[in-house]
This record gives sequence, C-alpha cells and structure tokens, in this order.
Amino acid sequence: MIKKLPFPFFLLVVMATTGYSQRATRITAQFSAATFQQVVSKIEEQTDYRLSYNASWTDSLTVDLNASNEEVTSVLDKILSGTELHYNIYQNQIYITRERQILTELPLEFFGPEENKSRPAPSFDYTDFEQREKKKKLAEEKLYTIGPRTDNLQGKATIAGTVRDSKSGEPVIGASVYVENPMIGASTDQFGHYSLTLPKGQHILKVKSIGMKNTHRQVMLYANGRLDIEIEEDITPLKEVVVESDRDARVTGMQMGMEKLDIKTMKQMPLALGETDIMKVVLTLPGVQTVGEGTVGLNVRGGATNQNLILYNDATVYNPSHLFGFFSTFNPDVLKNVELYKSGINAEYGGRLSSVLDVHTREGNLKKISGSGGISPITGRFSLEGPIIKDKTSFLLGVRSTYSDWILDRVKTDELKSSDASFYDLNASISHKIDDDNNIYLSGYMSKDKFKLNSDTAYNYSDRNASLKWKHVFNSKLYGVLTGTYSRYEYAVTSNSSPINAFEMDFAIKQWNAKADINYFPNAKHTITAGASVTRYDLSPGNYQPHGSESMVVPDVLQDEQGVESALYVGENFDITPTFSVYAGLRYSYYQNYGPREVYRYAPGVPRQESSIQDTVQYGSGPIATYHGAEPRISVRYLLSESASLKFSYNRMRQYIQMLSNTTVIAPTDIWKLSDSYIRPQVGDQISAGFYKNLRGNMIEVSLEGYYKKIQNATDFKDGASLLLNHHLETDILNAEGKAYGVEFMLKKATGKLNGWISYTYSRTMLKTLGNTASETINSGKYYPSSYDKPHAINFIGNYKFSRRFNFSMNIVYSTGRPITLPIAKYDLGGSMRVYYSDRNAFRIPDYIRTDISINIEGNHKVRKLAHSSWTFAVYNLWGRENAYSVYFTSENGRIRGYKMSIFARPIPTITYNFKF
Repeated sequence: MIKKLPFPFFLLVVMATTGYSQRATRITAQFSAATFQQVVSKIEEQTDYRLSYNASWTDSLTVDLNASNEEVTSVLDKILSGTELHYNIYQNQIYITRERQILTELPLEFFGPEENKSRPAPSFDYTDFEQREKKKKLAEEKLYTIGPRTDNLQGKATIAGTVRDSKSGEPVIGASVYVENPMIGASTDQFGHYSLTLPKGQHILKVKSIGMKNTHRQVMLYANGRLDIEIEEDITPLKEVVVESDRDARVTGMQMGMEKLDIKTMKQMPLALGETDIMKVVLTLPGVQTVGEGTVGLNVRGGATNQNLILYNDATVYNPSHLFGFFSTFNPDVLKNVELYKSGINAEYGGRLSSVLDVHTREGNLKKISGSGGISPITGRFSLEGPIIKDKTSFLLGVRSTYSDWILDRVKTDELKSSDASFYDLNASISHKIDDDNNIYLSGYMSKDKFKLNSDTAYNYSDRNASLKWKHVFNSKLYGVLTGTYSRYEYAVTSNSSPINAFEMDFAIKQWNAKADINYFPNAKHTITAGASVTRYDLSPGNYQPHGSESMVVPDVLQDEQGVESALYVGENFDITPTFSVYAGLRYSYYQNYGPREVYRYAPGVPRQESSIQDTVQYGSGPIATYHGAEPRISVRYLLSESASLKFSYNRMRQYIQMLSNTTVIAPTDIWKLSDSYIRPQVGDQISAGFYKNLRGNMIEVSLEGYYKKIQNATDFKDGASLLLNHHLETDILNAEGKAYGVEFMLKKATGKLNGWISYTYSRTMLKTLGNTASETINSGKYYPSSYDKPHAINFIGNYKFSRRFNFSMNIVYSTGRPITLPIAKYDLGGSMRVYYSDRNAFRIPDYIRTDISINIEGNHKVRKLAHSSWTFAVYNLWGRENAYSVYFTSENGRIRGYKMSIFARPIPTITYNFKF
C-alpha cells in the first residue's frame, strides 16, 4: 500500500530531486588568517558546492575576508586573485586548477565554423533565475577568440568593446575591465566603452562595477578585435546602499577632487518636500556650500555660484532650479550618472573657474518597456522607456510636475491663498545603434516655472536645451564623438499692482555649442584625448515694457550682446610605473565679443560714471574685444600601497561669461554678462594635494585634501549698485582680486547595514578691491570676506538597513553663517539723519544647523508582479530650527530695526509613493 504524502512535503521532495538546492550559492563568514581548507569547509557547509583541488597548491595561502551573503564565485575571485590558481564550475562541483583553466564545454571554434552550425542548441527548463545563472556561467566558461586564428602570438593586440546591463541594454559607466597577469585595466566611459592593449595569447578578462555582479570572460587574443560584455545587476537579500566593487577607485584612480554620486544613495536621503534632489545631495559633499536654504546655487571651494559649469547631456544649464531653489532641474528617474569635479579638471572642460557638474541621463531600455514614477503631496513624476527596435533603438521619456497651486487654494492663510507656485519639466531622448561602429544619441529638455507670493508681481522662467551626438569607432584603439548642443534660459517679471505702473521685464540667453572629441588608446600605459569646440552666446540683457493698455511705463531696452568662445585641447594619461601616474593637459581658449553695439568711452583718471562719458563708439558686426590664453592642467598620483595614495593637481581656468548679482533675495532676476572692453574674463589658478586611504579591506574610505586658489578679475560691485536695466554696467562693476584656500576631510563607510559618511570643510574666500579712486576701492584696499565665505561646514549622512525592506536615514548639517554688512551708527549731515555701515561683510548671520530623517519601506520582492513599489516618510528640519536665510533692516519711527528671514522655520513632514514596472 502506498501512503500519500502531505502536499508540502511532496513539494519539498520534488524540489530536492530537481536541483532546486542549486540556489544555495552564497555564504556568510569572516576569515582572519584562515587556511584555504577552512574556507572550503565553510563553502561546503553553507552551499551545495563540493570542491576538488590539490592541497599542496594552497598550503601557503592565507585568507583575510569578510563575506556577507556573498556569491561563492565572488569569494573565490578575491581569494585566488594574484595567484596561479583558477576555478571552474560544472553542475555542483568546483574544480581548482593551477596555471591552466578547465573548460566545461568545447569552444565554438573547435570544430570550425561549419561543424559548429550543425551542433544542436541545448534545451533547458529552468526558472528565470536559473536561466540567468546558466547564461552567465556559459558566457564565463566559453573561450572567445579575438582576431583571426594564427600561430604567431608575439607582440600585443587591442581588445575593445562596450559593457552593458544584461537586463536593460544600458551602457555601464565606470566599470573596471582588467586582467591580472600582467595587471592591466581600464574603466568604461560614458558610453560604456573600454579598450585594453594586452600581450597576445589567452587571458581572463574580469569586469567589476558598482551595483553589478562581478563576471569574467576567457579570451584568446590573436589580433585587434571587439568583445561586448553584458553584466547583471547584483541583488542580495541585504543589499548595501553602495556596492563595494569600486571602493578602491578613490585611492587608485588618477582623478582627485571628484565625487561620483550613486543614484540609490540619493534616493534614500531625506529632503525638503519629499523630492529626491541631486543638487541638495551635492551640498552634503566636502567643499560644497550654498549661501542659504531654499537655493541650489553652489559655492564650490570658495567659488561664486556662476563659476560652476553645469552640463546636462553636454548642454549648459544656466538655472538648475525650480520654484526659486526648492527643487532642482534634474529628474532623478531619468539619470544615469552624476560627477562633480572640484580640482584636477581635465582639459576637455573649460569656461568656468570652480567646478564642473556633469549630468547624463540614461539612454532607455533596449530590451523591454519599463517605467517608474512617484507621487508626493507636492509633486508627481513619471518616466517611460523601452525599445523602438529591440537591441538597436531605444527611447526615454520623463515628466514631472507640481500641483502646489491646488494645495495653496485650500490653505486658510490669506497670504498663501493669493499665491501661485508651480512648475513642470519634460525629458526625452532617443539612442540608435547604426552598427557596431556608429551610434547616435538625441536628447531634449524643457521646463517652465511660475511663482507669485502674496503680491501682484509674478515670475515666469523657463529652460530649454537639446543635444545631438554621433559616436564613431575607427578601430579598437580610436573612437571619436561629434556633439552639438543648444541651451536657452529666459525669465519674465510681470507686475500689475497698479494699471498705470504695470510692467513686464524679461531677459534671455541663448547658447550654441559644437565640439569634436577623440579618444586614443595607443597602449596599456597611455590614454590620449583631444578635441576642439566653439560656442556662440546671444544675450538679451533686459527688455522693459508696459503691461496692459492703461500702463504709462516708458519702454526701455538694453543692447543685445554677442560673443564667440573657441578652444583646442589635448590631454594624456601616462602610467610611468605601476605606482606613479601623470595626467598632463593643455587647453587654449580664444574669445571675442562682437557687435553691433554702442560702447561708451570715459574720461581717463576719474571714476567711471555716467557723468564722465566722453564719447560713444558705434561698432558693427565685427569684434569689439578679444581675450585668449593657455589653460595648463596637470595631475599626479603616487601609490604608497594598495590601500593608500598621494595626489597633486594644478589647473588654470578662464571664464568669459559671468552672472551679476548683488542681492540674496530669492528671485531669478540675476543677469548674465559677457566679457567686453571693460569687464575682463576671470582667470583662476588652483593647486591641490590630497591623501587617500582605505581601511578594513576597503570597507572604510578616508581622504584629506587641501587647496589654494587665486582669482584674477573677480567681479564685485560698488555700494548701492543697480544692476537691472543698467545701460552703464561698467560704472557699477569693480574688478577684484580673490583668493580661496581650505582643507576637506571625509570619512566614508560604503558597505554593511550601517553606511554613510561624515565630512568636515574649512574654507576661506577673500576678495581685495583696490581701484584708482576711493569710490572704486572697498575696505581701504584690504582683503574682506566674500558674500559666500563660510569657514566651517560639517555634514553627517547615515543610513541603517534594518532589513531588505526597511531602512532609516539621517542628515545633520552645520555651517558658519555667511557674512553681511550691518548698519552700526546714525549721524546727522546737514540736518538729515544718515546711516553709517560697517566695513564690507564685517559681520555674520547666525550659524546654520539642520537635522533631517527619513524611513524607506519597500514592497515585497516577488519577481513576478505588476509593479514594485516603495514608500518614503521624511521630516525635513526635524527640530524646527529657524535658520536665517538673510538679515535685513528697516527704518521705523526714526529707529532702525533688524529682521531675520527664514525659509523653512518648522518641521516639514512628507510622504512619497514610488513605483517601478
């Protein structure tokens, strides 16, 4: 008689007999000076793998490793790295060999091309997970031949290709592609492209990337050729916020003063109004500050906000904010990578003095349609992507909007009921693969804002930009990119408080840019980049017109401005020895300010002012003023050990366009001005040095950087300067000399349940304005703090992952208050009371302190479900501290009274629902 088994027990038996246990492929263990036999025991205890090896090969091998739910293949990669030992897996058996690696199937080329065609494809009936694992193992066990087969294996050859995400087809940026014997490696660029020059013969090509599973390819290199590689996303039950595969890049990489932002980390940070904001995350990095809350203007290493080059798919962004800084321009759902360069800036970048923020969007899923979005009390966003032609052409669409007007209408406060605040932005891109050597990328962005706060004055501003790229691979060592971009920023201020005085004032700037770049990889020790660019600027600096038929306002239009900036550059990265590397670059820029335009001539030896105008010169369409000069760049890296390095850099930058603002009022009415006969281009020289150290097996990163910067022709303003609708701006603008110096410290733990970073910055920014006359001199020609000089800043960012679905985040921010000029006395002059002010920026507003928290709750992690969702609960300014944005003074009944203005003076709780399908 056969007894029936209970169904759950029957299912267990079936799973055990059908290889279901093969999923036990991960171990958790800590090894300290352990023998290889002890590691084997742990592997065989926690998984279904069994290892076969010669004990004499491993008797001198000691292991120091911390594995937390890590794949056995990853553990073995680390243990056997740098040895003559290899491993291979067949079913549940792991074979350890020395010098030679076992192949578990014959190479496709073994029988020749005709015989291979007749071999039937194997058929397997696995789950999705097992199919992916099988596909990965087959790819790792296969021997790829590069180039036509030959018996001559003397010399070297170059292998190049693209690393892509196997799930979406997106290129993977910053992946490390390398071989260990000899140790030669490269990182993929923004297109996922890599190029390696290796000795001919057999190699194991290893690939690592943040957030992706490690993989490798076995290659037989006969001649130059191409190998594209697909890697999988790494999903573990307790996935860390930042995956460890690229943790040593800060030590071993050439670049210093560079921060690469991880999108997953940014999405866990608690931020105002529940919207993930990369600009706010940038502000938590060492050396980056802002003048106050509610603005995304960045002050990087003592630089002004206009001294940052912000690129969005290579197109310049002039106003990276929505709603006067409450939100940033960038929709996080469409972003691919964000990099901030503070020093050691390579020669391909130019046009600004302080930093480069390079933002790129994703290209779209080449495999299937997918989407994501989120809803908060203030905003909603949605993105959609997918293939137009599978594995060839993809699209990406993103839209974001706010419905704050709907909320303001329902608030009981009269001031808020009469206010308006809204924005929207759109992102679109298409990428097309013509063939293996040619790709085209097209992207566009547009946004619109409107804002009115309890008044009859309305602000409207918009941003638009577009970029078109063509990438062409000439051969395995050389590829080039042609790029064309367009940017436009404009704003309008409308006031109708009185029909007679109603007005509309607008401003616009347009920019066209074309550039050609080449990347050449002559051998494993050299990487050469070169290129040329040309940029045209068109400015409409002010147009003041009556608004409405009853308005008596007199129209006023400022003269348009035009300018052309051109540049040539070349740079080379040279590994002189395994421990000593140098990057040397040279950029030469050439700028001309063009007419038609009227230029005023002033009497010599007296202050420039309207009364000293002697003549007006009318220029046609030719050049009015010309400036040019060399911009050398050099960076040096010396490895003290595998976990420590020293770096040094110097760079000179030139800036031919500047933003003019002498107020801290939250308004987008700042104007941009081109260099001309009187306003000379700014020139900045920066030297930096840094020490970098990784601790506890690369789990903890420590860095210390110091810098000193000199600035020529920095812009400052006379007391009481008026900048809007000023036909004689040169009479109110002063040329200043600036210096900035500081030290930045950062301690970062990138892995584990508890991760995050703490940073401290000491920085000073001083200006000296010494003119020919007293009215053109500030503070008697002595150095004084700039308006954005904030000596001390501390940032703590912490994340704790309770489980796979729950994590808690906290930010603590502190900074010194910014400088201000205060009225310190009153005096009588001819029967009229006057106010006596202190020296420029002699006092400071109160220090800034803020704490934010958030809790992220993810839905269940079932593989097959309509959409994956999560909830974020956040509180911005947890303790409700009334941080001062600015301090201002008014005269009331003969007395001067001071007031403090705060932006977020109370805790702001938000809840956001996010989804992805």
